[in-house]
Amino acid sequence: MNRIDPTSLAGAVALSALPWEVGSARPLRVALVTGSYTYIADGVALTLNRLVAYLRSKGVEVLVFTPVTARPAFPHQGEVVPAPSMPLPLRPEYRLSLGLGGEGRRRLEAFDPDLIHIATPDALGHDALAIGRRLGRPVVASYHTRYETYLRFYGLGRLQGVLRRHILRFYQSCREVYAPSPSMIDELTSQGLGDHVRLWARGVDTDRFNPAKRRQAWRTVRGLGAEEVVVAFVGRLVREKRLSTLVDAFARLREAGAPVRPLIVGDGPERASLQSALADGHFTGHLSGDDLPDAYACADIFAFPSDTETFGNVTLEAMASGLPTVCADATGSRSLVDPGVTGFLAPASDGEAFSDAISRLARDRNMRARMGGAARARSLRFSWDETMAGLLSRYEALATAA
Repeated sequence: MNRIDPTSLAGAVALSALPWEVGSARPLRVALVTGSYTYIADGVALTLNRLVAYLRSKGVEVLVFTPVTARPAFPHQGEVVPAPSMPLPLRPEYRLSLGLGGEGRRRLEAFDPDLIHIATPDALGHDALAIGRRLGRPVVASYHTRYETYLRFYGLGRLQGVLRRHILRFYQSCREVYAPSPSMIDELTSQGLGDHVRLWARGVDTDRFNPAKRRQAWRTVRGLGAEEVVVAFVGRLVREKRLSTLVDAFARLREAGAPVRPLIVGDGPERASLQSALADGHFTGHLSGDDLPDAYACADIFAFPSDTETFGNVTLEAMASGLPTVCADATGSRSLVDPGVTGFLAPASDGEAFSDAISRLARDRNMRARMGGAARARSLRFSWDETMAGLLSRYEALATAA
């Protein structure tokens, strides 16, 4: 039988279109193992829920092993097997997994997956990797979070190298590793991860996130004037998002008399201190449903100084909403923002560079319109269906070869 090349886009689509039942007595079974899935609505959890929904729509049987809480943050996709966990020290809104546990091990072995996909290199992931090896099943991993970069924001920077080496050893043990952006692949390759890193990009719903949703009434209700330039930040309000750079940039803009207003969308442990520093800002808290795309569309500029991203879902959502973006010159953003065309890149810790870029956009309506249009056009190239089909093709190729 002629083999389809699953590394090409055409091959990915063609291979994912083949029913797994051809040559197999049962549907493809995938075990997804992740430290974040139901208890917080972060980018990792939302992406993985979208993946599970897609796989199930294609007839794939999926079982998710993950920490849970008594009150999920949102309705999840698929069947979940709870894993033992505890609140994460310094960040108790997150859970620290303690492995699969006895019941989890029994459920994973009884499920007899054709492939195991691990999303976090924690105790849960290590347990799943060991079981995958024992069962002789291919184990793959997706790279979502630069965990080691978080340490410096909590006084633990001296451990960054140790954690990075630990994480790299884990990923080197997996058959394939899926990184979300070319810039993240470059970073992992430079760290010696090897040539088994593949691109699993992200998509965006360009109907949901759309500049057509802009309404002055939305701004008026929130005290945002028609002539004010609204600069939006969207994300968890945590130290690792470089909120100090945002505060510095807005302080400089105020001193320069720039007609800008901060719009802060999100929640987290740093909210109180950020509200104190940005007294003129409008804070919405966490938004979901129709409220989130409305907030994007009713802003004028998007600013995001985080340098801990592997992709930057919020940046792509802002671009789809027609906003010019000012982002950190770092992994993730480098693969999305075209400097001078869709927005600007600046050093993550440089408040002056951020304020200069925001000021240029704030004072030039035509530049904002031109870059916002270019950002929208670029976002149209990111399709969820295409990227999910490509990943399913990798699953099928690995399971067939096993």
